[in-house]
Amino acid sequence: MKILVINVCLRPYKPQIMFPLGLSYVVGAIQRAGYDFEMLDLDRDRKSEEEIKSFLTSATFDVVALGCIATGYKTVKNLTRIIREVKKGAVIIVGNSVADSIPKLLLEKTEADVAVIGEGEITIVEVLDKIKNAESLAGVKGIWYKEKNEIFSNPPREVIKDINSISFPGWDSFDMEAYIVAARELINDPPPIPKDGIRAFMVNFARGCPFKCSFCYQVFQRNGYRFRSTDSVLEEIKELQNRYKINYIMFNDDLSFLTKKQVEDFVDRVLVEKLKFFWTAICRSNLFNSENDVELLKKIKSAGCIGFGYSLESANEEIRRSMNKMLDLKSFAMQKRLLDKADLSSWTSLVFGYPQETKETIKETMDLCYDLGIYPSSGYLLPMPMTPMYDYIFKNGMVKDEEAYVLSLGDRQDLRINLTKMSDSEFQEEIKKHLERISEKLHLGLKGDELIKTTNYKSDQSKIKQ
Repeated sequence: MKILVINVCLRPYKPQIMFPLGLSYVVGAIQRAGYDFEMLDLDRDRKSEEEIKSFLTSATFDVVALGCIATGYKTVKNLTRIIREVKKGAVIIVGNSVADSIPKLLLEKTEADVAVIGEGEITIVEVLDKIKNAESLAGVKGIWYKEKNEIFSNPPREVIKDINSISFPGWDSFDMEAYIVAARELINDPPPIPKDGIRAFMVNFARGCPFKCSFCYQVFQRNGYRFRSTDSVLEEIKELQNRYKINYIMFNDDLSFLTKKQVEDFVDRVLVEKLKFFWTAICRSNLFNSENDVELLKKIKSAGCIGFGYSLESANEEIRRSMNKMLDLKSFAMQKRLLDKADLSSWTSLVFGYPQETKETIKETMDLCYDLGIYPSSGYLLPMPMTPMYDYIFKNGMVKDEEAYVLSLGDRQDLRINLTKMSDSEFQEEIKKHLERISEKLHLGLKGDELIKTTNYKSDQSKIKQ
């Protein structure tokens, strides 16, 4: 059985590439099961539709596996159409949140045959085994599938409780050097060492998030928050250092650290073993909440930490309640000031566009960022499938055609749907006005679209005039 794995290019209009960490775990599982496959990396090697058709025509395969987040539904629909035109009998398997959150729509409206729900490492192997043996997919947990023009949904797969048991990603199936070099562009300015000396890569510390924000959807949402042991994470980092000379780790999680104990256990081991690498991570927005934490933060910095990201989303209490985000602003501000004292960077994210949003609430949120000296990653509310805000837009008649809406999805930095009482232009200009104000204070020099479509300007304490 011949298998083709495709790494989808989600943003062909951007030169940056980002390693597909989720897909690499699935690829590793396919390899360990003894299956040979060919990789078509459309993010690393950009191709036109005609070039993709030409490749598919010359390739030999019975099964195609690909995945994408829900905002890439349009890309997945087009790609599966091309595959079906070229290889009518191929079985097309789709994973990640485009499959997990809208499986029925995906199977009804695209050429996909199988939608993998949740974690895919075990499921993909069982699906491949069934296809290889020409058996029905009826007994495979964690999938929706098409058979004889009917759509079936199977029971969910059990959660992988011990994520330390999951083997390392299949790195060598990708052009690692290209992704390592490209990762430099994701590093905050100023970098800790000259940028051309940085060899950066992504590692997962955890899966899922314990919080339930009403705008957010991620594949591990049903499975609870689970984090790896320090032993497991450090073993992976050492392997990356040995194989690829990695010296900068970006913990690529929804939430890397929920508790201080998690952080301190990790940091203590790094220091005891005298490991040398820089790193960044995502932590809870009120994880560090006391002056007593300054010494801990200094120790964290001595273990190579550059900084932490943690979300604000909105400074307005009514909007935060609608988001189901129970964050105390004093705690958020305290954490930023404590990180400043330890000379650690901070970055945060904002979501604008809940129905309660006004010029006053935008100013309220931006004022907090201005006062704290933190340049935010800003975006517009993008109601995603399987979230309360997605239900809201349909319940209130703002969207009639589900597929047309999902086809319109894309980056959150582009306004797709406006739930406020402001006009589109008024709404967008108000946000840019305040972002420019913060940029000027921090001397970032961002203008126009750069203000909201930032790259590596998360925080730059060196440019703040004292």
